[in-house]
Amino acid sequence: MKKVASGLLPVIAVDRKAPKALHRQVYDAYRAAIADGRLRRRQRIPSTRVLASELGISRFPVLSAYAQLLAEGYLESRVGAGTVVSSSLPDQLTSSAPTGVRFAVSRSGPRPVARRSSLLRLERSPWLLGWGAFGVGQVAVDQFPLHVWSRLVTRRCRTMDAKSSHYGDQMGSKALRETIASYLRTARSLHCEAEQIMIVGGSQQALEISARVLLDPGSRVWVEEPCYRLARDVFALNGCHLVPVPVDKEGLDVAAGIQRCRKARAAFVTPSHQFPLGVTMSAARRFQLLDWAQNAGSWIIEDDYDSEYRYESLPIPSLQGLDANARVIYVGTFSKVLFPSLRLGYIVIPSDLIDRFLAIRRAMDLGPPAFYQQVLADFIGEGHFARHVRRMRVLYGERRAALVDSIEKELGTTVELLGDEAGMHLAATLPKGSRDQEIAERAARQNLWIWPLSPSYLGKARPGVILGFGSSAVTEIPAAVRKLRTLIEMK
Repeated sequence: MKKVASGLLPVIAVDRKAPKALHRQVYDAYRAAIADGRLRRRQRIPSTRVLASELGISRFPVLSAYAQLLAEGYLESRVGAGTVVSSSLPDQLTSSAPTGVRFAVSRSGPRPVARRSSLLRLERSPWLLGWGAFGVGQVAVDQFPLHVWSRLVTRRCRTMDAKSSHYGDQMGSKALRETIASYLRTARSLHCEAEQIMIVGGSQQALEISARVLLDPGSRVWVEEPCYRLARDVFALNGCHLVPVPVDKEGLDVAAGIQRCRKARAAFVTPSHQFPLGVTMSAARRFQLLDWAQNAGSWIIEDDYDSEYRYESLPIPSLQGLDANARVIYVGTFSKVLFPSLRLGYIVIPSDLIDRFLAIRRAMDLGPPAFYQQVLADFIGEGHFARHVRRMRVLYGERRAALVDSIEKELGTTVELLGDEAGMHLAATLPKGSRDQEIAERAARQNLWIWPLSPSYLGKARPGVILGFGSSAVTEIPAAVRKLRTLIEMK
C-alpha cells in the first residue's frame, strides 16, 4: 500500500483549561493560519493521528476540526494524497507574500536600520536575470563533465561517516588547500603554501573578508575606473572612500592613482583580465603598483577571476607571483572554470595575516561546507580539472572568434572592441551619446542579455556594452549580433 507523506506540523497551541472546546481551538488555529498566509494552497497538512499525537490530545477533537474545515472548503482530501489546503481558495485569502512582509508595514514605533543598508540600490535590471546569448559570467554548463562529477559525488557519499558531518577546518579542507596550492604554484606562478589558503564561498565572500581585515571605515581604496560593481559595493558597505583610478590599454594607471591619493590603504585590481574592459596590466605597471604598495605601506587585492582563458598567448603570471614583500592578497574562484552554483573560491593570504583572516572568518560563518570541497579535491587531483580547462579554452576560443568576426562584419567601425584576447567576455564601446542602459533593456526583451558599460563607472561614463560568450553556441552568435545591431541603430 502506498504510504502518504505527512505534512509539516503547523504551530498550534491548545489549552485544556480554556473554556473553548479543543476541536474549536484546532479549527480556529488552522483557519487563522490559512487566512494570514502561513498555510498556502495545496500545502499538505499532517494526518489527524500525527497531529493528535503531537498535541497530546485525543484524536476525536482533531477529527471534528478537520471535518468542519473540509465542510467549509478550507481543506480538501484526495485519495492517496492525504489532506491539503484547498486549491480553490481566493488569492486574497492565501496570499503568496510571506506573513512578516504582509504585516510589517502596519507596525508602529521606531524601526531603525543600519545606514549601510541604504548605501546600495537594489538592482532589478533585466539584463542580470536572463540566461542566453551575451550573458556575462555565464559558462558552458552543458560541456561540464557531469558524469565524472556525479561519480565522485557518489563515491564521497559512500565514505561519509559521523566525523564528516561535524564542523570542518575553518580554513577549509586541507586536501583541497594542498591541491589548490600545487595548482597555483604551477599554473599561476604564485608563491604560496596550503597553510596560506582559505576556502570561501566564492570571490564575493573573499572580498568581504579581505575588506574587514584590511580596511577601516574611512579608509581610501583605489578601484579601477571602470570597475566590477559588486567589488565596489563591498568596499562601500565597509565605509571605505573609493578613489577611482583610470584604466587604459596597459591596465590601471598607477601614476594617476598616486597623484589622486598616494596614501590609499589598498588597491583593488583585476590585472590578468580587467573587468569590464578586458585589458591586461603591463609588466611595467605591475612593478610600479608593487613598488607603490611597499613604499606607501598599502595592500593590493588581486582578483584573478578567469585567468585560465587566454587566446593570443599563454596565461599571464599572477601579480602575487611578482610580489617580494607580501603585499598582495590573491583571490580566485571556481565559478568561471567549473560552474557558479558550486560557490567555492579561495584567498591566498600573506603569512603574517592568517590569524586575522581566520578570526574574521570565524565570526562570519565558522568555515565552509566540507562535502563539495572533498569532491573538488578529487576532481582536481585526478586530472579532470586540467582536462576540462584545456577543453574549455578551445571551446571559448572558438566562440570568442565567432563573436569578434560577427561584430566586425555587422557593426564595423560603429563600435570599438576591447579585451577580446582573454576571458569569457569582451567590451564594445558605443558612439558618444548612446544610451547603453536603454539598449540593454530593449535587448532583454529579445532574449539578449548584454550588460551596459556605463554603470561600471563612478565618474564620467563611457557608453558601451559588455558581451559574454561563454554560454553562446558558435551557430547562435551571428543572428544574435544582427539583433544587437538593430537595437543599437534604433533611436
